[in-house]
Amino acid sequence: MSEPTLPRKWAVKFGDHRIILTKGPNESARHVIMKALLWALYLPLYPTLTVEIRIGDKYKPDLVAFDPLPSIYQRDQPLFWGESGVVGADKVASIVRRYPETHFAIAKWETTLKPHTRIILEALDGVNRSAPFDLIAFPGDSFDRFIGSDGVIKVRFEDLQWMRWE
Repeated sequence: MSEPTLPRKWAVKFGDHRIILTKGPNESARHVIMKALLWALYLPLYPTLTVEIRIGDKYKPDLVAFDPLPSIYQRDQPLFWGESGVVGADKVASIVRRYPETHFAIAKWETTLKPHTRIILEALDGVNRSAPFDLIAFPGDSFDRFIGSDGVIKVRFEDLQWMRWE
């Protein structure tokens, strides 16, 4: 399937929420679409979910959510961290180790999940975590299938191939 064409600034909606995504000059349309789809999938669980913001970490998440009322014990621990596309093994290992209470999700485009599980299993090995780690595959027709011409996103976990480690 060919690469969808997106404007530099693209508005998407899910329920009563709306965000504007900016496609960087070296960023693929698929990467932006995956961020939009991840946002819609996880927004019901994490209402503070935002896209492409720096959080004071070595790594910048594609999506991140923080507790709106953090406790003094939270220490800027994100509730959720999402990545789309290529994510290196070093980054995955570093993040799961440093943020054991953060729910992680990595999205891939039009692929089977099995080849990507090794990186996750190696990163999780020996790490004491209290939050899940999800791996999601978006089908190649996701843009046409889950996003209307009006920017309204309609996607559910049931529509996707995905795995979770708890």
